[in-house]
Amino acid sequence: MSEAYFPVESGALGSEENFLSLDDILLSHEKLPVRTEIPMPRLGVFFQDRSAGAEGDHALPQGSKLELPLWLAKGLFDNKRRVLSVELPKLYQQGWRTVFSADANVVDLHKMGPHFYGFGSQLLHFDSPENVDISQSLLQTFIGRFRRIMDSSQNAYNEDTSALVARLDELERGLFQIGQRGLNDFQCWEKGQASQITASSLVQNYKKRKFADMEH
Repeated sequence: MSEAYFPVESGALGSEENFLSLDDILLSHEKLPVRTEIPMPRLGVFFQDRSAGAEGDHALPQGSKLELPLWLAKGLFDNKRRVLSVELPKLYQQGWRTVFSADANVVDLHKMGPHFYGFGSQLLHFDSPENVDISQSLLQTFIGRFRRIMDSSQNAYNEDTSALVARLDELERGLFQIGQRGLNDFQCWEKGQASQITASSLVQNYKKRKFADMEH
């Protein structure tokens, strides 16, 4: 039975999100605190309480503090022409980085931000002086939590893992599910219930091309 939607791999940990990935679409709508560095004509229409100037202009004045979705902040940000500056969300500031370095496992990442790693990686686009510290914190947080996640996925077979999974970032949830599937496949293999081994699609396609070439 075919699925209505085939999951598309996220690209948020790289340079750009994948616009076909549902996870990346959701991530790109996460809000980011910004400050306008120049007056922005006509954008005051969307922020009525902060608009200024002539009625037909609806300019957003310089120095306005807003929360914009990630996709819009990335589109407006320009290093050469200072349109806006980005403020780090609290979760990525020094105080929280200290918490993560002390014991990353105690933090409920899903409650703090369901796309912690992806959103944090996208913050590196904004040329902050803290980028090196942010990237190091993301890496060390992932390393610190990875072993516990995979150990739990391998040692919680047929147990209620909802409380554990509820505290995980979306990336971590995906890793946990992979670990559970691997354990389930191993258990089936041990019991002699493994499915029949079949040739991969790459091998089948190669054979088809080879036969086609022989016919020519």
